[in-house]
Amino acid sequence: MNKAFKLLISILLFLFIMMSGYSMAVNDYIISTAAPSITDADELQPGSADCIMVLGAKVHGDSLSSILSDRMDVGISLYKQGYAPKLLLSGDHGSSDYDEVTPMKQYAVAHGVREEDIFLDHAGFSTYDSVYRAKEIFEVESIIIVTQKYHLYRALYNAEALGLDAVGVASDLHTYTNQMQQGIREFIARNKDYLFCALNASPKFLGETIPISGNGIVTH
Repeated sequence: MNKAFKLLISILLFLFIMMSGYSMAVNDYIISTAAPSITDADELQPGSADCIMVLGAKVHGDSLSSILSDRMDVGISLYKQGYAPKLLLSGDHGSSDYDEVTPMKQYAVAHGVREEDIFLDHAGFSTYDSVYRAKEIFEVESIIIVTQKYHLYRALYNAEALGLDAVGVASDLHTYTNQMQQGIREFIARNKDYLFCALNASPKFLGETIPISGNGIVTH
């Protein structure tokens, strides 16, 4: 092995160690920053937020995945207990053959939520986009975010970085499959969103405002 090759390997190893350390530091910072904003439902004040945002996840046709149905169950429970007057359901509806938010709406209606209290964000293609659009499109100022705890850290960090008054309630009602893969994906996504927040990056789509104080049926 010649000296030039050894030097190249040393430089690459050094860069890998530096990037790994940076990524772990960002990951830890997001968790420590957001953790105080995760709360239990019984610690909330009724009417304390403009809306409850349930973040989308995988659907199979009109059927919700177990992760998503747990998020919806917690969100609906908070709504029925009066912690916020509206549900904001945000997910991926980027094509005619894949739609997360309509099955979420149908699930909410079937469980007793008034249709006019349900707002759909069809362009919640990422957690960052969902939070950004909650503020800019739906004019939300205070929000309760519902998702699994591993995901809440990033969602809350995004919300606080973008100027929302946010708390989170975890929806870990079951043990889920592929948790290791979810953890790796989330580690990468936290680093991505940290950069997006630092740059105040725009989401994929914006559009006209739809105030959360109005009638949600216009979003259906």
